[in-house]
Amino acid sequence: MIILGVNPYSGKDFVQFIVLFLQRMIEFLFGRIAFSDLASDEVQVLVLSLVAVASALVGAFLVLKKMTMLANSLSHTILLGIVIAYLIMIPFIAESERHAYSLSIHVLLIASLATALITTLLTQLLTHFLKLQEDASTGLVFTTLFALGLVLVTIFTRNTHLGTEAIMGNVDALHVHDLQLILWIVLFDFVVIALFFKEFKMTAFDGNFACTQGSSSSLFNYLLMVLTSATVIGAFRAVGVLLVLAFLVGPVLTARLFVHSLKKLLLLAIAMGVGAALISVALARHLLSVYHLPLSTSGLVATLLGAIYFICLLVKHLHSRFSVRKNHLSSIKGIPRSGYNCDD
Repeated sequence: MIILGVNPYSGKDFVQFIVLFLQRMIEFLFGRIAFSDLASDEVQVLVLSLVAVASALVGAFLVLKKMTMLANSLSHTILLGIVIAYLIMIPFIAESERHAYSLSIHVLLIASLATALITTLLTQLLTHFLKLQEDASTGLVFTTLFALGLVLVTIFTRNTHLGTEAIMGNVDALHVHDLQLILWIVLFDFVVIALFFKEFKMTAFDGNFACTQGSSSSLFNYLLMVLTSATVIGAFRAVGVLLVLAFLVGPVLTARLFVHSLKKLLLLAIAMGVGAALISVALARHLLSVYHLPLSTSGLVATLLGAIYFICLLVKHLHSRFSVRKNHLSSIKGIPRSGYNCDD
């Protein structure tokens, strides 16, 4: 029997956490546990999982279009929009409540979308009109706008709690309201991508062919930036912008090592992100319960995503070398090759 107000995961190790989580999720799906009665660990897993889903949906196209640097730029320059929105709203906020999370989500979305549009336009301007390389343009815009945001934070918000929490987030302090927010972000990303999946796919693989079919590559680039901005701002409210970068890139790059179908890429990236979220929260609870070691859940998630990628990359490399060597030995012995191409 669980006493009201007591976290049912307190004192649980890794395996006990996984078993209890699965049991309670089944009870939740059948309505035996109310939405408001979810434990903090469950909220963390669900929020991180939804962030993983939203990030995979958007990140797959960012990686295929080689726009991950621009996504990184957006995740930082968005601070400028948040700060400006905060400064505009200061007269309407009580002094005791002047922190980043006091801003309305509608204000944050408008600010982030405006900043994303400015970032993208400035990058395109430097690339197409001043003939700078795209990575140089992105780097210049990114550093300039992000630095301006930091300057405004330092000058105008030194007595408030805006700054670190806007970048790092706090997974351990997530609430069911954060779960509702990121759920709406996931639904928004899913609906848009489902409606324009064919267009996103064509522009990701061959922009010129997409133009011949009547799909504007630039239009869908801007639409992708809108989705990225919505995902990043949802992550800002939930887990901070740094962690969403790991979700945007890590699972997609890992999945790309093993699959060559866009739909399979999306599914595998989502599965990896959700799995990393569950394992990280369970590991954080295990370390706290068994070793009394309170580690950052965000740090564990980002570290795990990176570790999974490098392990899979090593496995892929070793498998490729083994296959090449096997085919080479087969050709020497006169045995027909299997036709396997290690580069597929």
